[in-house]
Amino acid sequence: MAQSPGESPGESSGQLIHARGLTKRFGSFTAVDAIDFDVAAGEAFGFLGPNGAGKTSTMRMIGCVSPKTEGTLRVLDMDPATQGPRIRARIGVVPQEDWLDQEMTVRDNLVIYGRYFDLSWPEAGRRADELLEFVQLSDRAGSRVEPLSGGMKRRLSVARSLINEPSLLLLDEPTTGLDPQARHLVWDRLYRLKQRGTTLVLTTHYMDEAEQLCDRLVIMDKARIVAEGSPRQLIEQHSSREVLELRFPPGEQESLDGRLDKLLDGRAERIERLPDRILVYASDGEAVSAALHGEGIQPDSSLVRRSSLEDVFLRLTGRSLIE
Repeated sequence: MAQSPGESPGESSGQLIHARGLTKRFGSFTAVDAIDFDVAAGEAFGFLGPNGAGKTSTMRMIGCVSPKTEGTLRVLDMDPATQGPRIRARIGVVPQEDWLDQEMTVRDNLVIYGRYFDLSWPEAGRRADELLEFVQLSDRAGSRVEPLSGGMKRRLSVARSLINEPSLLLLDEPTTGLDPQARHLVWDRLYRLKQRGTTLVLTTHYMDEAEQLCDRLVIMDKARIVAEGSPRQLIEQHSSREVLELRFPPGEQESLDGRLDKLLDGRAERIERLPDRILVYASDGEAVSAALHGEGIQPDSSLVRRSSLEDVFLRLTGRSLIE
């Protein structure tokens, strides 16, 4: 997001987060390497990347629990190095691991947490009841936390992060480990928050989550930002409109390599060979498939699909497993 000459970063320019050259090192290891980004008020902004890319380290700096090593960082037009308590009072955080008190009731987890923000007992109780209804846990208000399902605990964590009515909500991999039904319910609650004007900043390695929730995102790899834009912009910039997936009988794929290269020359923007299939990136996958069939190429199966954020992610970060 461009900044006008002479304009100071922060809420005055609609930016809730402003980072330039933001760096985090742990000894000789660089976890975040001189990244630049801005987050505007009211948007849902995502950090997408494989494990170890630097997403969580960035979130911890934004959340004022880990100091930056170098660079500029402003959150809510304040400096985390000197105004951390004031920033933390105005943000909500949903960490990777739930920080819930397992022995307390669901409602008490919210009420007691509200007291940390100097809410009166009646006010904390009122907000707790509203939030339990919002995350669809009102019927479990008197239950202890320990026996709740993973999805219920995650929704309770979201509710607790909202007890102080934050200007900015940070979510670190909010749906990791949840089943599809629970994930979609969390997505629905977060989407409603966005509709209300809450600014969301989340990390995720789920492509569908990023496409569902994020207005704009950055892809991180090896501590750096390698791409930035809306999900649709990233697909348009780094992939084709469609992808043709071809699967061949064992041993046949290798024997066709040279012939396929000639047939696809001029028809495909890019070809990717995987152990179990060939991916052909093209503007018209059906036309490419018909041309191959016309030349006698008969795969076991062929599938034409729209290019996705996952195609972009794998192209930019690679397919190697990162431990």
